[in-house]
Amino acid sequence: MSDNEIRAILARNIKTFRGRRNWSQANLAEKSGLSVVYISDIERGNKWPYLDSFIKLANALEVEIYELLKPEEALPSKDYNNIYRKHTAEVNAIINKNIKIMEENISKAMLKLQKSNKK
Repeated sequence: MSDNEIRAILARNIKTFRGRRNWSQANLAEKSGLSVVYISDIERGNKWPYLDSFIKLANALEVEIYELLKPEEALPSKDYNNIYRKHTAEVNAIINKNIKIMEENISKAMLKLQKSNKK
């Protein structure tokens, strides 16, 4: 695989992951701490990022570094990301519900303790 082919894969993958989040290059720049111009240059294949920039991009996009260089057929589908987000929301809802129940149980236990201490 040539250098230009790898740059094209990187550019496409950054655009794909950015697009799945409905982010502009400015949004990605803000999240990654990189400049819009630098991100634009990477997405056009004009620049090859340093390792620290790869790390910043992967962290901002919430993907593993190697996913930035995966061929298109190996990328998770948009549906996969939607399913992941759906299940994450469901898990968070369950956790929040359990926290509320625990808080209520703690309040009840505290009231019982207070009443027993008054006797």
